[in-house]
Amino acid sequence: MTSLQQPIESGFHAANTALDVVDGVDLTGRTAVVTGGHSGIGLETTRALSAAGATVVVPVRHPDKARARLAGINRVEIAQLDLIDPASVDRFADDLLAAKRPVHILVNSAGIMRVPLTRDTRGYEAHFATNHLGHFQLAVRLWPALQRAQGARVVAVSAWAHRLSPVHLDDPNFDRRQYDEWMGYAQSKSANILFALGLDQRGEPDGIRGFSLHPGSIITTDLSPWATDADRRAMNLIDERGEPIIDPERGAKTAEQGASTSVWCGTSPRLDGYGGVYCENNNISPVAAHDDTVEGRSTWPVGVAPHAIAPATATDLWDLSEHLTGAKLA
Repeated sequence: MTSLQQPIESGFHAANTALDVVDGVDLTGRTAVVTGGHSGIGLETTRALSAAGATVVVPVRHPDKARARLAGINRVEIAQLDLIDPASVDRFADDLLAAKRPVHILVNSAGIMRVPLTRDTRGYEAHFATNHLGHFQLAVRLWPALQRAQGARVVAVSAWAHRLSPVHLDDPNFDRRQYDEWMGYAQSKSANILFALGLDQRGEPDGIRGFSLHPGSIITTDLSPWATDADRRAMNLIDERGEPIIDPERGAKTAEQGASTSVWCGTSPRLDGYGGVYCENNNISPVAAHDDTVEGRSTWPVGVAPHAIAPATATDLWDLSEHLTGAKLA
């Protein structure tokens, strides 16, 4: 995989917005599904895909809240979905499959960050269950719709924090090791990257390609209501006065800029023939040089950690995810 992680001439840079990325792209007649598509970078992803002509299905936990935020955006459909509830994932997938619609773009944008130790009804840790397992189950259940598109892309929104932790396949739910909020989040973000790689390995024969990405550090998001100002300063989101930092070349972006790489991964013709790669700043990312401290960081170094692009680990995680969710490709 390291040979594939080489930047290309994408035509874009860190400061471009999602609308910049779809300028000249025609998605008329195509269907996209964007989890978390009513908030933060998910909302801007929805806005850009719609502007390019796509019909965007936005599955959310609270449809009324989403309806207000999505008002005025064309071709948007809102549906009920709670990623941490496997029955809810199945209901959403069943409804979409029953309509016999293709899904051309699936963007897994919803997520939680730095939550206190919480477990779902199965006993699975909340970051791993929501950010990874829910999206894994969703993609597997929607596989027939992705096949029907005859050229689909699945985009997993990860984060720089993946560099802080691999996936602990022997204890992903913190049953035996001490829980840490950052490590729970970081592990789930590594899982997002490995999921995209594993999906691409299985989907390429059907024209289904997987991508993952770091959107940047973005202050305007509902990702972590538990984050303190000290956390936001450590993540280069606010300055000492509490004012938002916007400096895309150093990783601090607006939601419109943060959504651009998700949209680029989902739509760019420059990625035709690619798959399984991790991207940032609207380009394929190189492999990381190790510099993974958090406190006092003024910028986030570009690069994907080797532990997140190991094909054997991607296979092991896929097998574990099938076991934990019961969702398997036919």
